[in-house]
Amino acid sequence: MKKSPYTSVRRFVLINMIVVPFLPFLIVIGIGYHHFSSSIENSTIASMKRIVGDHRQMISSFLDERKNDLELIANTVSFDELARADRLAVIFSQLQKTSSAFSDLGIFDENGLHVAYHGPYDLTGRLYRDTAWFMETIKNGVYISDVFLGYRNIPHFIIAVAGTQNGRPWIIRATVDSQRFNTLVRQVRIGKTGEAYLLNSQGVLQTDRRSGGELMQKPPEAIPTPPAGDDIHTRIHGQDGQKTFLYATAWLKNQQWLLVVRQEKSDAFQALRASWLPVALISLFGGICIVWAAFTLTGAIVRKMEKTDAEKASLSQQLVGASRLAELGEMAAGFAHEINNPLQVINSELSLVRVLEAEMIEAGQLIKGENHSQIADSLDQIKIQIERCAKITRAILKFGRQGEGHLESLELDRIVPEIIAMVQKKAEVHGIQIERSLPEAPIKIQADPAKLQQVLLNLFNNAMDAIIEKSGSTGGLIQVSVRQGTNGMAAVDVSDSGAGIAPENMEKIFSPFFTTKPVGKGTGLGLSVCYGIIEQMGGKLTVSSQLGVGTEFTVELPAGQPKR
Repeated sequence: MKKSPYTSVRRFVLINMIVVPFLPFLIVIGIGYHHFSSSIENSTIASMKRIVGDHRQMISSFLDERKNDLELIANTVSFDELARADRLAVIFSQLQKTSSAFSDLGIFDENGLHVAYHGPYDLTGRLYRDTAWFMETIKNGVYISDVFLGYRNIPHFIIAVAGTQNGRPWIIRATVDSQRFNTLVRQVRIGKTGEAYLLNSQGVLQTDRRSGGELMQKPPEAIPTPPAGDDIHTRIHGQDGQKTFLYATAWLKNQQWLLVVRQEKSDAFQALRASWLPVALISLFGGICIVWAAFTLTGAIVRKMEKTDAEKASLSQQLVGASRLAELGEMAAGFAHEINNPLQVINSELSLVRVLEAEMIEAGQLIKGENHSQIADSLDQIKIQIERCAKITRAILKFGRQGEGHLESLELDRIVPEIIAMVQKKAEVHGIQIERSLPEAPIKIQADPAKLQQVLLNLFNNAMDAIIEKSGSTGGLIQVSVRQGTNGMAAVDVSDSGAGIAPENMEKIFSPFFTTKPVGKGTGLGLSVCYGIIEQMGGKLTVSSQLGVGTEFTVELPAGQPKR
């Protein structure tokens, strides 16, 4: 199969129409998704920071309130009174009404001796002088411990406050309810996997975790320790073979405890993952639209190119045909001129024959009779045909005359019948009847006779072609009317009973090279040239038509006075 010459053009245009818009489309989608994902990430991290900040404030407030409770007791109740077990029980009962966070209450003298205790264990009389918490409390006045086992052998942490009586220090200590504190820390709920827990400075759990991890144990995964300070730090962290989490951390209790809030990365950025589907659908739809538009426009462009090239080839053929017709016109004028010379010779010889005939009759050499009458009729017929041929050659010479046209005064009612006579035989061959309507009074016009003849001959021939196209040789009617127009104009109407002109072609019939005739039967130059000729002579050429009924052309020319 022969390769189409437009294949490479089609491929080039198609590739460019896909690639050129696709690149900015992908860039826009990429930039948009980047900004969207950054916005989601920043929003998620900001939300995590806000939760950590609120949770740190809540834990710090809880510890400060418990410390303030003990400081209030140390400042308002004497050591001697607190050392009495019954009085300590009453104070503990009152403390529980204010807050149920404490599980016991104990009083210690300056030597670390547990002088009074109210709680579920038997701790009275135990000595704590060498314990770290006792020494820190004596030194700093306040102490909040990490979680430890102690004499109870169960994880717990304490809050201790130092008081003085008569210049001698003493300590009031309370154990915080671990279950309640755990609940307080763990109550953060973020998505499906979010959790909160506390680590001490050595990375040991101070509260348990929902995802696994017991008190006083180090979690299996290690997270980088954030720098000291009040800032909240976030990071995405994961280890080989383990899940990746979004962490948010904040120090509290004078940089001794680290609050950790974490959430699985896939859970934290669920909204970002969910956006993949609409982004993918938008990208797919946009890509399909680009490809569809590229194929559609490429097809339209190639079809337009094919049509343009076809019209160009047709115009070339029409120009060649027009050139041939022009050459044929020149040749016809030459032939007419050459034929005219023999006609003059024949006419001269005919005149000589008549002179000889008369001399022979006068000399008695030729007797008039039936044979003589037949010879005379033949000579008359030769004379008629010579005049007819001469008339035709003069018309051809007049039609093909070269040079600039000139306007002269013509009688329209006389020149139109002469032109009709030139196409009468063709009309009769095809069974076409030509009716003419001439005015009673002469109508004078200013026109170039040769060019007017060219215009009317073209209109007559077009009318006959239209009738033949519709009816073949079965007959038709051409009506020619010469009349006085308006505004100082004279008019010739040429109407036919042919096929008519389609409405979509009405505006194009006077365009150069436009023709509805088959290739080889029309150049599309006739009506365009006629239109230009009539305009040059100061007139107007108009048309009206009805498809299937017929067409009427009207030639209007300036009226003028006859020569005197």
